[in-house]
Formats: sequence, structure tokens, C-alpha cells
Amino acid sequence: MHSSPSKNLTKPTTELTTERLVLRTWTTAEAITALDSEGSARPADWAADFPSEGDRVIASLLRDNPDWLGAYGHRLIIERDSGVVVGSIGLFWPPAEGVLELGYGVVASRRGRGYATEATRALAAFALAAPGVHTVTAGVELSNPASVRVLEKAGFQRYDTTPADAETAARVARFGFTRHDLGK
Repeated sequence: MHSSPSKNLTKPTTELTTERLVLRTWTTAEAITALDSEGSARPADWAADFPSEGDRVIASLLRDNPDWLGAYGHRLIIERDSGVVVGSIGLFWPPAEGVLELGYGVVASRRGRGYATEATRALAAFALAAPGVHTVTAGVELSNPASVRVLEKAGFQRYDTTPADAETAARVARFGFTRHDLGK
């Protein structure tokens, strides 16, 4: 993985590149387009099923919190070979007592290719290089075993499982990744 400056319509950013992916910060224009993707012209470089509902939620948060568009914010997951946007991943900045939360999603048409794992590893390593960050965490509903596998394959360690609550009836597993896990 390496990082390099990238063009962004709102502010400078850092682009992360892995073997098969580029993780690039959203622009304000992309967030707005994602929110109105059914009513406006879709960018040609978006997968047919991007944005997903989760991506629209993130786009809404980005619209309301433009500071999240920085280097430690949310990013688009882009296939290097095709240049197509296939999902999004992000850090919920700033860290709380050295801990950052990570979230991710890959559109259905590109799942099963290891993209979420590859992107999660890269962004977690990038986050751990930030001053004051010692742990990256993620939560996943146990009813989503594919997402559990993403975190396990990325080297995250399960440290807690919450009981099902009355509202959602979902059990959530909490995973963490530290600098110590980078070498594993």
C-alpha cells in the first residue's frame, strides 16, 4: 500500500492504493450525486448497483459533516483495473481515547472477491499510523457472517459480543485491530 496526493474538488486528500483497489476520499459533488442517484445522471464510473443504501447514508453524513471528507474520513472503494466505484469505507474521526471506528460496504455485484478485506486492511493500517491512534474497531451483526469473515480475514480480533436487544433483536460482535496486529 502507498499513499499519494490526489485531486479532490473540496480539499487535498491522500489516496491509498492496494494490489487491486484505490481508496479515494469522496468529494462533496459525489456525495450529493449519491443522494440523488435515481434522479440525476449517474457517473459512468460507478458500478450499476452503487450507491447502496449504506452508501447513501454515508453520503448524507458527508453532506452534513463536510470535515469527514478529509484524509481520515470516508473513501470510495475503486477497482484499479476498471476504475469503477464498487463501495465505500471510512473512519469515524476523530478518535476517542486513541480508538477509531471503521465501517465498510461493497456493492452486491462485487462481493466475494475479497475487496472488503483488502480495503479494511489498508485503511486500518493507515489509521494506525495517525498520531494518537492505537486501535481501530468495527462492529458487525452476527446475522451477517460474510462481514464477520471480512474482519477476521483482515486480522481483526473479536473482543465482545452484545446480547440481542429488544429494538433490533440483533447480536453485534465487536472487533479490534491494533499496531501489534499489523505484523500478523
